[in-house]
Amino acid sequence: MPLLPTWCRDVALLDAAAPIPIDRPFTASEAEAFGVPASLRHKLVCRGLLRPLVRGVFVAAQVPDSLRLRVSAISLVVPAHVIVVDRTAAWVHGVDALPRSAIHSMPSLDLFSANASRMRRSGVTSGIRDLAARDVEEVGSLRITTPLRTACDLGRLLWRYDALGAIDGFLRLGVDHAELLTEIDRFKGHRGVVQLRRLAPLADAGAESPPESALRLHWHESGIPVPPQTQIWEHADDGTPLYRIDLGSVEVRYGAEYFGEAFHGDDVEELDEARLAWLASHRMWAMDVFVRDDVYGRDLGAGDRLWRGFAAARASYAVRSATVIDLAR
Repeated sequence: MPLLPTWCRDVALLDAAAPIPIDRPFTASEAEAFGVPASLRHKLVCRGLLRPLVRGVFVAAQVPDSLRLRVSAISLVVPAHVIVVDRTAAWVHGVDALPRSAIHSMPSLDLFSANASRMRRSGVTSGIRDLAARDVEEVGSLRITTPLRTACDLGRLLWRYDALGAIDGFLRLGVDHAELLTEIDRFKGHRGVVQLRRLAPLADAGAESPPESALRLHWHESGIPVPPQTQIWEHADDGTPLYRIDLGSVEVRYGAEYFGEAFHGDDVEELDEARLAWLASHRMWAMDVFVRDDVYGRDLGAGDRLWRGFAAARASYAVRSATVIDLAR
């Protein structure tokens, strides 16, 4: 196996010795011109020295993420007559709506050609859109659908569990919920409007990640008779906020937590167990933990587990609430 070039052989971060830019995004063709072929770029990504931004665009690992960086990256590969839409627009705005496969391969760019023709390019998903002037804004050099329009489009077009996550993300970004609900009527007759009409009233800025949004939708679809509350705080005896529950029902003290691989690995497993044990023993919460397969897997088993967990918590509520009163004395 040939040795790596000296400029990237024994370094923690790329520096001025690198022939590629280390302070801005650059394209694959630029890298080729600088003498860094695809095979070497792949090695640099694997070593954590480069990270891909969008298909065909890279940046040195030390460059912090920002709206300006995302706009710069997409501007390198998007023609001037194109409007950025859907998942790609959400990504630029700072909302996580990328497909889960994005951790393994770069997703295609969602683009709309303002000249009403489809773009037929590798790595591009294109189509026809009826965009009004108020649906489009300029972010740097990009023309991009507004947060409100992007939320409506993703709410219509994505799988419902991903769609609610996108809508929640835009509420966290600042989209007004009432304005979103008012906007739905303009999409009458459009593909997916029935889904948007059902999901938009369920949107909640309290969900902190797409999986939490998906888990909340499972709750709504399970038949549980009360809506879930999000980000429920439990406090220490001195009143200090101590632990936060993803979603649940305070009335019956039933909570549900999503444990994702990225945030609940072996290094924090003991902390998670201690937190759940404290919630059960000190505040008498009945807790269930859900993982990716529960929420997104083929069986979509989260709804049944939520229903059973809620029913069991409701049945045992009187005993547990009496224990809470005894502990408080």
